[in-house]
Amino acid sequence: MIDLDADLELIHQAALDAGALAVAERERGLKIESKVGGSPVTSGDLKVDALLKDRLLAARPDYGWLSEETADSPDRLSKRRIFVVDPIDGTVAYMKRNPWWCVPIAVVEDGAVAAAVIHAPEVEETYVAVRGGGARRNGRPIQASDLDTLEDASILGDARLIEAPYFDEPWPPMRFEKRNALAYRMALVAAGAFDAAIAISPKWDWDVCAGCLIAEEAGAKVSDHMGRPWRFNRPDPRQTSLICAAPALHPLIVRRTAPIPLAI
Repeated sequence: MIDLDADLELIHQAALDAGALAVAERERGLKIESKVGGSPVTSGDLKVDALLKDRLLAARPDYGWLSEETADSPDRLSKRRIFVVDPIDGTVAYMKRNPWWCVPIAVVEDGAVAAAVIHAPEVEETYVAVRGGGARRNGRPIQASDLDTLEDASILGDARLIEAPYFDEPWPPMRFEKRNALAYRMALVAAGAFDAAIAISPKWDWDVCAGCLIAEEAGAKVSDHMGRPWRFNRPDPRQTSLICAAPALHPLIVRRTAPIPLAI
């Protein structure tokens, strides 16, 4: 049987060390390249990826591996448990010294997240969760918002969303803000700092996997925009979209977003 506490301890320390390495590498001077599609990848991303892959797979050689900065392999599909990693979520923020980047790491067992950590070095916040054990930030329990109306809700997402032509039901006035890293957005919802995070476009598992468990263990609800639950370690490592919200708000958001056509 998987030892969730041992896995959490492993990925927690790995995330702390990865964050320190990322900061040190930026101070030395980043080498920056463009990936296919134009998004940047830095020497920090690649060195953190190498550190995490070497350490985590050395400790758990029977686990599979999925990371933004490692070529995907179908080998992971044969594994009951895999690590899902984004070496640096929010690379542009990291490059520009904006504090809203993080290192998310998750352990997935049989398609569901079992342990997760999100470490945001420059705001000195570390979020952790194990399945069935609640969620914590810097060692203290966290809980999602208890807001039960969308009016004046604080939303992490693009305010232009509610201007789209899909909605049969109008949106009430809400307050929108942005944060670079998807994982960090979900952590903020988990902690009750924001009421919801919405993104109506496909999201890679490495961006949202750790945040999914942390948010759910804090009482938030997570699904795609049609209300369907997520599964991980599938051949296509993407989720259709993201609705991460306080429990009473989640159905109110899904009721409005469900008519939006699927992108994948």
